[in-house]
Amino acid sequence: MGLSLEVKKLRVGYDRADVLTDVSIVARAGEITCLLGANGAGKSTLVRAVLGLTPPREGEILLDGRSIAGLPTHRIAARGVGAIPEGRRVFPKLTVKENLRTGAYLERDGTVIARRFDEVYAIFPRLLERSSQLAGTLSGGEQAMLSIGRGLMGSPGLLVIDEPSLGLSPRFVKENFQVIRRIQSTGISVLLVEQNVHQTLDVAHRGYLLSGGRVVAEGTADELKQHPALVAAYFGGDGH
Repeated sequence: MGLSLEVKKLRVGYDRADVLTDVSIVARAGEITCLLGANGAGKSTLVRAVLGLTPPREGEILLDGRSIAGLPTHRIAARGVGAIPEGRRVFPKLTVKENLRTGAYLERDGTVIARRFDEVYAIFPRLLERSSQLAGTLSGGEQAMLSIGRGLMGSPGLLVIDEPSLGLSPRFVKENFQVIRRIQSTGISVLLVEQNVHQTLDVAHRGYLLSGGRVVAEGTADELKQHPALVAAYFGGDGH
């Protein structure tokens, strides 16, 4: 089932500079929560903190009420957090099936792994058709499917998806967002990090707008669509 994520008063930085200041967000179990903001707003730093790649200087990160702040990435993954990185990053010299198998590296039971393959292929029939093809020969849209499929192979309770529309044609962007909604409908919680505000708010339940390393707006998707800070950030003005 889906896991909840709560970030409380987070401060994260590199060297002497703070990138995030007093950031608090809640991603409810079984929902799609989006994180919006322009480049440099702090979205990627927040994702890195959640995944254990950049330990926070202050604040708490709770997964289903248990602290994961400062844990190594592999232990956070073992607690049910999956990640689909920006830019897809498939292994080009491995086949589609081999790429998917790397997503289940924590699982030893062959029966469980076989079931997960079936579940991923049910969502992405094209990956089944291409299972023995080298990932580097796939189209951008197919690589995006493979990246999401690999994330699902870990059977996550929370899936962090970073910029899924980056570099994709409009058709594949639309397909990707439909897949994200389908994933959520199976009970998985999704933290969706995006710049594509329209498509994101069409699938998300709730969201947060980051600007300058702080949360400047939050609410349901419908509330955010009307929020002056979001309108300013994306449709003129600087959002501050």
